Amino acid sequence: MHFFTSFAKRPFLLLFTVLILSLIFVLSIANNAVLETDLDEYMPKTHPAFMASDKAESLFGIKDAILIVVEHPEGIYNSGTIEKIDAITVALQEEFDAIESVTSLTTADNIKSDDGFLEVEPFYSGKTSQAAISQMQAEVEANPMIYGRNVSKDGTATLIIAELNNDIDADVLQTWVTQWEGPEKLMVAGRPVVEGALAELGPKDMAIMFPLVIITMIILLFLLLRSVRDTVLNMVIVLFGTLVSFGLMTLLNIPIYAVDTMIPVMLIAIGVAYGIHMHNTIHHFMRSYPDLSKEELATLSLKQMVRPIIMTAITTAIGFVALMSSQVLPVRYFGLFAAIGVLSEMLLALLLFPASIYLLGKPKYKKAKADFETQREKGTLSDTLQALLLHRPKMIVFISIAVLIIGVWGTSKVWIDTSFLANFEEDSTIAQTDQFVNSNFGGTSTLNIILSGDEPDLFKHPEVLLAMDSMQEDLEKDPIVGNTLSLATFIKQMNQVMLEHEDGSYSIPDSQELVSQYLLLYEFSGDPETLEQVVDYEYTSANITVQLKSDSSAVLKDILAVVDYYRPVFAEHAIEITYAGSGYKAFIFSELLLEGQIISLAISFAIIIILLALMFKNLRIGVVGTVPIAITAVVNFGVMGLLGIPLSSATALITSIAIGIGVDYAIHFLEHYTNERLGGSSLEQATRSTLRHTGRAIIFNAIAVMGGFAILMFSVFPPNRQVGALIVLNMATSALGTLTILVVLVHYLEKKHVFLPKRILDNNTRSFS
Repeated sequence: MHFFTSFAKRPFLLLFTVLILSLIFVLSIANNAVLETDLDEYMPKTHPAFMASDKAESLFGIKDAILIVVEHPEGIYNSGTIEKIDAITVALQEEFDAIESVTSLTTADNIKSDDGFLEVEPFYSGKTSQAAISQMQAEVEANPMIYGRNVSKDGTATLIIAELNNDIDADVLQTWVTQWEGPEKLMVAGRPVVEGALAELGPKDMAIMFPLVIITMIILLFLLLRSVRDTVLNMVIVLFGTLVSFGLMTLLNIPIYAVDTMIPVMLIAIGVAYGIHMHNTIHHFMRSYPDLSKEELATLSLKQMVRPIIMTAITTAIGFVALMSSQVLPVRYFGLFAAIGVLSEMLLALLLFPASIYLLGKPKYKKAKADFETQREKGTLSDTLQALLLHRPKMIVFISIAVLIIGVWGTSKVWIDTSFLANFEEDSTIAQTDQFVNSNFGGTSTLNIILSGDEPDLFKHPEVLLAMDSMQEDLEKDPIVGNTLSLATFIKQMNQVMLEHEDGSYSIPDSQELVSQYLLLYEFSGDPETLEQVVDYEYTSANITVQLKSDSSAVLKDILAVVDYYRPVFAEHAIEITYAGSGYKAFIFSELLLEGQIISLAISFAIIIILLALMFKNLRIGVVGTVPIAITAVVNFGVMGLLGIPLSSATALITSIAIGIGVDYAIHFLEHYTNERLGGSSLEQATRSTLRHTGRAIIFNAIAVMGGFAILMFSVFPPNRQVGALIVLNMATSALGTLTILVVLVHYLEKKHVFLPKRILDNNTRSFS
């Protein structure tokens, strides 16, 4: 209290400090801000699943790839298109250092036989005569390793696959590709393209959202507060909090993740709460005691609000800090720096409002005294609500229970999804290209199944290859699986061509000796590096690549269930199964999100109950105070389940945020109500006063917060729009719950004489302030 008072009495020092800090943070943001869109950087590096995946990716050369689609409406098998594909293939390697290798129709190898000898030669001979192209088409359609995988089955499109050894500017590549169009249509897909689009859209989205939320907040605050001065003070507070959050992030060289683009909107929406409560308290004292000096007004207002505002800021920060229990890095950093922003807003609110009184004098609220007298004489909405709460408590309880039941039912339908393509509209170029690739080729996402043993030449055993082939066949029954590729696929193709495509020849030979001969012939005739993608040098480990037609983590459960079914089969051969690839990482990412959500919720509730119990010296109050936010959490998940909104990296943040903000309402209500009762007011009088004073501030606060978060519904990212809508719902639910069910529960505790000691009616030692 002394710190705030002494600093507030030096308004010029306060303004100078805020200005200097703001300048430092602005310069840091301008010079150091980096948007991180590499999806690998979202993953916890030390998690066992990711470490195993990284090891396998190194062993088998599993790399990110850009997919360039070449489509000709009349078919790609013509000299002009084939020559263009070859030219693009060569140019990609020559002009882009980040590209390590390029595979296309003109470089892909074809496994065939000639007079009983295995040969591995490119499909493209370099000749573009009609006869040569017709032979190429026939050979492609006879080879399942490329037909339907890299070349569409209708012959109108093919893929050029560029594997990367470094980051690439996807926007530059897309621009480069356009020079090759006509009459062919070229499209670019793949994970690096998604990352590039996120890097481009993230700043654009922030540039739209930030001014929109500022304008909305200015309008809302002026309409609610009817004060230019207090509106300006509120905007200074929230903008400073945003600068502190991003400024510290950049000073510490921590990148800005896609989810962090919501921080400015959240801090602006949250920060106005402290200013609204300060305004409401100052307004209340001026109406009640119009003759107060500016020093008395500043001191009394600060004394009244320092405890509840500090506690509400701490509980809001706890909601964010609890997110640090997540193993997902963006969620951790989001929680940490959002909490820092909230605490800085709290600090400035408690300093700036009293300082403004010392600097500018008492604020002038028009008709304040007359309005106060009118409100005392006339019935208000709060009186109507009080009558309902006092005379119909069972109805409030019944409605609350009904809402909880529906919410729990909806919660059971919540599903988890971490699709990065969900960040784009369905009609966007990114999404449409992805859909085209998934419809015509193997798919844009991959799952790598890693089989590991200790015995040399283990994967030359026919029974092991048969088990691999059987598992691949079962996997390909799932419509989400485009195709699979493994050592078994190579062996089957070799066997088929060596037996001159006789019936049943596309199969695994019974003899290990024959398998070894095929592999030896392949190494002599083809590129040994091709086999290195499916098996290691000693044949002790193998890689099965599963191409998926969706990057949704939700679809992987059924895929992994099929693999798990084969674990006992491979265990008989002392083979262990692990996973790698972007698809598996997305799945583990989703599991970590769910785990983090559960842990952060538990931490938030536990700490908030303890803090409320300590604050009001009553464990029952601690429990009762969390009831509105518990209902809010259930309603949030219930609506998500009923509307089919997935739990994603964006929506996973909502409940912890809503808890942190929503408990503020309970703290302000309980603080004012307790002060009233300790001041000698009856239960009815305390309820009426609290609903009129704090209830008004809670409603203003909820409207401001909802208005701020509603701006997210204009985001270019669909998940952000879902977040905006859900937080609006959560704030409305939390405010309504505080002003209804919390009041009913407090009355119940009062009647049981467990809210405050029985001697309360004789205790007049604490003033209203």
